[in-house]
Amino acid sequence: MKNFFGSMLGALLGVAVVGIILVVILVSGIKSAFKEEKVTTIVSAGSVLHLKLDAPISEREPLNPFPKLSALGGSENSIGLNLILDQITKAKTDANIKGIFLEAPDVAAGMATVEEIRNALTDFRKSGKFILSYSEVYSQKGYYLASVADEILIHPEGGMEFMGLSAQITFYKKLLDNLEIDVQIFRHGKFKSAVEPFDLEKMSEANRLQTATYVNSLWNQMVTGISASRNIPAAELNRLAANLLIRSADDAVSQNLVDGTAYSDEVDAKLLSLCKSSVNPALVTLRKYQNATPQTIEEDKEIQGSVAVVYAVGDIASGEGDDQTIGSARIARAIYDARNDNSVKAIVLRVNSPGGSALASDVIWREVSLTKGKKPIIVSMGDVAASGGYYISCAADKIVAQPNTITGSIGVFGLLPNLKNMLENKIGLTHDTVNSAPHADFGTTVRAADTLEVQVLQQGVEDVYQTFISRVAEGRKLTLAQVDSIGQGRVWSGTDAKRIGLVDELGGLKEAIDMAAKMAKLGNNYSIKSFPAQKSPFDDFLKKAGTDARLAAANYELGMLTDEYKRFIRARKLLQLRGVQARMEYEVEIR
Repeated sequence: MKNFFGSMLGALLGVAVVGIILVVILVSGIKSAFKEEKVTTIVSAGSVLHLKLDAPISEREPLNPFPKLSALGGSENSIGLNLILDQITKAKTDANIKGIFLEAPDVAAGMATVEEIRNALTDFRKSGKFILSYSEVYSQKGYYLASVADEILIHPEGGMEFMGLSAQITFYKKLLDNLEIDVQIFRHGKFKSAVEPFDLEKMSEANRLQTATYVNSLWNQMVTGISASRNIPAAELNRLAANLLIRSADDAVSQNLVDGTAYSDEVDAKLLSLCKSSVNPALVTLRKYQNATPQTIEEDKEIQGSVAVVYAVGDIASGEGDDQTIGSARIARAIYDARNDNSVKAIVLRVNSPGGSALASDVIWREVSLTKGKKPIIVSMGDVAASGGYYISCAADKIVAQPNTITGSIGVFGLLPNLKNMLENKIGLTHDTVNSAPHADFGTTVRAADTLEVQVLQQGVEDVYQTFISRVAEGRKLTLAQVDSIGQGRVWSGTDAKRIGLVDELGGLKEAIDMAAKMAKLGNNYSIKSFPAQKSPFDDFLKKAGTDARLAAANYELGMLTDEYKRFIRARKLLQLRGVQARMEYEVEIR
């Protein structure tokens, strides 16, 4: 029996080892099979850039291990904002590109991202080339982007949303009461409403004020842009929204929001006419066009240096993180590497984050502050750069944000749930504890914190808040009292943030890069370097297999863009929170 079980164990171990080896060989084989040089795209004269925004938009174009499949038109999980902006800019001076065909019924991105694309399209129009937009239906964000086009068409039986913006918050107080869960709250800032859902049944007046302020600011930005593009008074646009007068395609045409209705074959005929061609113009997708060499090529210029763009995207946490999480170690190291790269003459820190760990934020802040004075460092804010996202930004030489960026939220909070009553009364679980010191179980969730522990927790929040506002005061050259007056956890739009001194200039990533190059005296003779290095989809393949499988299952069951899937991801992140948080109170999603 001993020999039998020994042999069986050896066989099982052998199978396991062979299995691992086969997986590694398979992965390596796939990587090598598809690791080829980029397929060059030939763009014929009279072509049209097809800007089809049918996937979520991320800050950077994801690395693709299967370029062959992409060349054949394979689907993608997301589109990089950098890819979109670069190809629009390239098409502007490409003699083979006659115009842009825009299809954006909805845009799976924040308002600042939409603004950035819209600004690039506005700049493209200066070339004299056309932009034609078409969709079966238009969401408000989709229409805001489309409104910059020379001509907007809609399907005859299509529809349009135009009703203003709304913010809605879910409150858990009654649920927690029913479950007999008590949540002890620690915060600084009357506007730091992240804790309100656990303590109230509706918004506080302070929270209602800040929410109304930034929602109206975002809406006014949309209305102002549409008004200028379509030559419709802002008051008229507000009247149309207030009375729900835009519902069908005919409504949109009659009120001059779109230029006409058309079926897809009629759109093809329109494109043919715009290109002044006897044959249907070739539509070139973004990913194919990135591998094309434009006909109009600028003369070679001597590169004087590089501007580094450090991408900080997602929640802020300690550790390495990934392309969707700002790991303090990874981003701090990226800033350090850019600072010590002799070819890099200036740095742009691209921040798109609602915040997160206060400690992790301070780690990144330190690297930004060390860079200031050695090389110009500019912050470019994306859709959101709030709380911890602002913390890591405040030490920069300059801060650039879009008018509809969500920022500020300078405040700190902590939560400590007490599950004792729920566990005992609802489930029947009781706990007994032996401590070597009176507070050895400090932070447990099966009893309420006592008076001393409450004092310690609140003092911890106060200490972090004082550090936070001192960082902002130092970086923005304000007094502590000034920062405290505009802090208190309050959320601001980019427009209002500029007015109160939290932001220096309004603009996007391009404007921030131009500012950095100017401060470094590079003129137009510079290249762009991106940090940190993007991780290949094969990185940590075996290590992450279990987690990825669970997320894939949730994605399959719930759908990647459904509210249920997003709640699943948010709940998963919530369970991973550690320490005092400098985090925006909720995620803003404009539809």
